[in-house]
Amino acid sequence: MFPFSLVYGLVVIMRNWCYDAGIFKSHGFSIPVISVGNLDVGGAGKTPMTEYLVRLLKDHYKLATLSRGYGRKTQDFITATAAATATQIGDEPAQFKHKFPEITVAVCEKRVEGIQHLQAGHNLIILDDAFQHRAVKPGFSILLFDYGRINEPHLLLPAGNLREPFSGRWRADILVVTKCPAVLSEEEQTRVAERIGPLPFQFLFFTTITYQPMQDIEGNNADIALDADTTVFLLTGIANPQPLFQHIKSFTQRIIHHNYPDHHQFSLKNITKLASEFSACTATKKLIITTEKDAQRLVEHELLPLVKTLPILVTPIGVQFLNNGEQQFGHLVTEYVREHTTNHIIH
Repeated sequence: MFPFSLVYGLVVIMRNWCYDAGIFKSHGFSIPVISVGNLDVGGAGKTPMTEYLVRLLKDHYKLATLSRGYGRKTQDFITATAAATATQIGDEPAQFKHKFPEITVAVCEKRVEGIQHLQAGHNLIILDDAFQHRAVKPGFSILLFDYGRINEPHLLLPAGNLREPFSGRWRADILVVTKCPAVLSEEEQTRVAERIGPLPFQFLFFTTITYQPMQDIEGNNADIALDADTTVFLLTGIANPQPLFQHIKSFTQRIIHHNYPDHHQFSLKNITKLASEFSACTATKKLIITTEKDAQRLVEHELLPLVKTLPILVTPIGVQFLNNGEQQFGHLVTEYVREHTTNHIIH
């Protein structure tokens, strides 16, 4: 695959050069625009980071999230309603809207067009997965790196996982190493920092995943604890289910993993197979666990009658900064937004 990576890399380098040289236009906006993204393909934790930013800022600003809406069966600009499904707006935007009904959640393939729709009624926009969307020049960019992939070679697709050369990290204001162990030594943090190579103007942070109490499919808290006698049917369709798998494994070794590709549209056949295996399991204590993102794709109309008959639990996740980094991170973000909303008036 390496020769194909060379061709792909040449195309990406030329494209980025055209944007940097002004041959292709990058649109800036007077409204504060924060971008969350990563360099490689797969889950670096963009969704929980976007949610962290929403919690940080939603009580002080009229904000909107704007995503591409990957996997949806619709097109163009759409503002999510409370009843919006993953088929209509994509699984991640559906998750945002269901968790934060008070904010605006929008999707649009063309981010410039999406921002133009939103800017009159908002004073802050958060772009989810937009680091490679060079048509928009965000005012503030947060770039994520999965700790589990730090040591991988910096190879472009298809030989590796990078969407663009590693040197593209220069466009970010903040670099965040995600999914770290809860305890990360100073020596290991130094090694990782040397591997990433932050530029003098960039800030580097380390975060870990926090698992919140489980909920049912409707978002209600479920007072259920896992133990060594629990048999777990794990249903995932995300880029990297290993952190969740290992988390569950810390409670029980009895895990039956129904693993599908990222953004997989669950079919009635998939859920029927799960239901059949669950019913045939003779364990006294058994349950089904899935992720928040996957849960958005389980409540589609054709699946819902069967899904409602199953004891499916959802495991929400959050972001926790190491080294008490949340204070500095929050200050950098809020100062950028404050400085750029002074003269912005909502019409």
